[in-house]
Amino acid sequence: MNTLIVLLVFVGLGLILAISIIRIYNRLVTLRNRFKNAFAQIDVQLKRRYDLIPNLVETAKGYLKHERETLEAVIQARNMASQANQKAAAHPEDPNAIKGLMGAEAALTGTLGRLFALSEAYPDLKANQNMMQLTEELSSTENKIAFSRQAFNDAVMQYNTTRETFPNNLLAGMFNFQEAQLFQIENEKEREAPKISFT
Repeated sequence: MNTLIVLLVFVGLGLILAISIIRIYNRLVTLRNRFKNAFAQIDVQLKRRYDLIPNLVETAKGYLKHERETLEAVIQARNMASQANQKAAAHPEDPNAIKGLMGAEAALTGTLGRLFALSEAYPDLKANQNMMQLTEELSSTENKIAFSRQAFNDAVMQYNTTRETFPNNLLAGMFNFQEAQLFQIENEKEREAPKISFT
């Protein structure tokens, strides 16, 4: 009789442990999928941004004939950011992919800032209807990127916190739940969005 009670206690404890492991695992999967989905929202907005930039450069090209180097730098930075975004979109859980995207986005923001600063010296360009519409769309997209980035960072923080707490950290290591990278700008100068104003 005592052996049966001990056996039932061990079976009960085993079931409780198995259920706990399953719940922790499922919670980690849910949170990982949540931050991946949040990154997909950033991806949508970044692609919109990348689609707007060639039109912006093409419009500016007619007015900035002597500023070819700046225009080419914008397109090159846009292409590099687009490639980095593709890598990050394929693996948003990879910290190196997110860091690569952050660096490429910082470079793109810098070159766009130079383009907009340069275009201030060209009143006809500032008054161009197409340029005004593109800059308004770009400004709206920048705001959407900021909101999407915040949602992504919130999801990453929740995932990382859950992953690092005990006993979740034991299972996270066992099942290879890696730490996720926040999408943040590390250089203070790069924190400023390009000034887009043609009014």
